[in-house]
Amino acid sequence: MEISSRVPGFYKMTVEERKKYIIDLCQLEDEDAAQLMNEVSLPIETADKMIENVIGTFSLPFGLGLNFMIDEKEYMIPMAVEEPSIVASASYIAKIVREAGGFKTEATERIMIGQIQVVGCPDFQEAKEAILREKEMLIQAANDAYPSLVARGGGAGDLEVRLLNEEASKFNQMLVIHLYVNTCDAMGANIINTMAESLAPVVEHLTDGKVYLRILSNYADRCLAKATCTIPPYLLESDGFSGEEVRDGVVHAYEFAASDPYRAVTHNKGIMNGIDPVIIATGNDWRAVEAGAHAYAARDGQYSSMTTWSVDGKGNLVGELELPMSLGIVGGASRVHPMAKVAYKLLRVESARELAQVIVSVGLAQNLGALKALVTDGIQKGHMALHSRSVAMAAGATGELIDIIAEKLVEAKEIRVGYAKKLMEEYAK
Repeated sequence: MEISSRVPGFYKMTVEERKKYIIDLCQLEDEDAAQLMNEVSLPIETADKMIENVIGTFSLPFGLGLNFMIDEKEYMIPMAVEEPSIVASASYIAKIVREAGGFKTEATERIMIGQIQVVGCPDFQEAKEAILREKEMLIQAANDAYPSLVARGGGAGDLEVRLLNEEASKFNQMLVIHLYVNTCDAMGANIINTMAESLAPVVEHLTDGKVYLRILSNYADRCLAKATCTIPPYLLESDGFSGEEVRDGVVHAYEFAASDPYRAVTHNKGIMNGIDPVIIATGNDWRAVEAGAHAYAARDGQYSSMTTWSVDGKGNLVGELELPMSLGIVGGASRVHPMAKVAYKLLRVESARELAQVIVSVGLAQNLGALKALVTDGIQKGHMALHSRSVAMAAGATGELIDIIAEKLVEAKEIRVGYAKKLMEEYAK
């Protein structure tokens, strides 16, 4: 079933109208429709089984990024986030990009890495050679530890050995085995940890060393997803700014982040503003993806921009974002959390690879939204207009008064809780 992610006026609907529209549009089954209509997104009974010492739940706004066209497919993208302007900015840029032909994506195989640390070897070079001689046996042993993954077409496929701290004292030297595993549609942490632990006794026998850590690496540089977009300048025009001015400003802003780690951290945080909400909404481990993304941004020895922006021979703005994506669509909270289940029904992704490609597209859109705002009116204009509602509520405004107070805050350019309370007092007289 093909649906359109272009929903003009969606933001003008009430929350109830939006819910009913999405239920009808996506033809959600009764259980998913009831969950979306329910004010309690996570039952306490479910929460109590997910982590320890549960005393309640903590909700986030759950919104939809609209207008996304990715590889000729329409996507309405669930985003769970508390910060104003993120969903609006992503949707705005997605509309521009769809007019330019949409996002194009690609991805590598879904290869995750398991690490086995060996210390205390009498001869580390000989230990390395012993492991490599028995490479095929070790790969087979790893697969024997998780036959269900092999049956699904995945499993361990390769193995490498590294020697660390070779010039250090014998105590600090170590041998590290990298086990490369195709985890299919799972994120793979439990799978890889099980495989690595199963190999520990054999590795100790082969190396005469002691195995300590045997665990997944979240630096998934063999599990990459990339999104690109190409935008003609006329689509970038803003009030008082030509498309060429905006285009050049975006490129200069990127070059700043590419050259200066102090700027790159904030630049990349803005990218993750788009990525993290989708990962959270789908029940994935946003901390793992964050760690891998930031490490990848420093892969050349200096922390730098995750995105690249340039101008092609036709004068178009060209953007690219490539990141490790250690996530899955099976296992973990992705199929336990009731709202994560709804998120997948809205997303309609068929594989973890497709989910990764969608997520980097959102990250690229979010980055362009931030850069475009920064090089034109400044980031505060749109952000603070939305933030004003939160300030009004923090001051105690309810109902229609929220929008009235928020509008007054923006007009006065005084978006502070103290000033909002003063306005509240005046309306109470």
